[in-house]
Order: sequence, then C-alpha cells, then structure tokens
Amino acid sequence: MQTTPVSIDVTRKYVRLLRRRPDGFVEFEFALGEPDLYVEMILPAPAYASFCAINAPEELPPRTGHDESGLGLSLSQAVERLRSPSHPSSKEANQ
Repeated sequence: MQTTPVSIDVTRKYVRLLRRRPDGFVEFEFALGEPDLYVEMILPAPAYASFCAINAPEELPPRTGHDESGLGLSLSQAVERLRSPSHPSSKEANQ
C-alpha cells in the first residue's frame, strides 16, 4: 500500500480567542499549519499580546455550535460545563 505524503505549511500560524478572563488571563487555541490541530493555551493578557505580535497568527473566528455530547467544546468549556449546577455529575457529587 502506497501512501501520499501530507504537506503542512508549518509557517502558517493560527490563533482562536476562547475567553478573556476577569483575572487578566486569556484562553486561546494556537495551531501551526492546520487550524484543526491545536493546543489550548492560557497567558496573561500582556503576554498574549506579545505572543501574537511575535507569531503574527491568522485569527480564527469563534467556534460555534456543539451538540449535547459536548463535542466541539474547548477544554475550559468542558470543565465549566462539568462544574455547572445543572450538570448531572454536580448533583451526584452533592448528595
């Protein structure tokens, strides 16, 4: 079986802002080459501004829509959802 090599341009950089927190931190996704292969990061707001100035990433729009399974949530969104009083696991933990 012969495979075709995949070409990814690692000089292309992407950032998707997830949330500016009240404590001054910024949660965001950062990707090289392919926007769907990313890491979630958190930096103080001034460091985030420097990070973006140095890397000059392409800004991606916010993610929209996810189903009840939670697919499509960022890690921080999934944690918030689990801590929500309306989440079934929160009710079990409080009994």
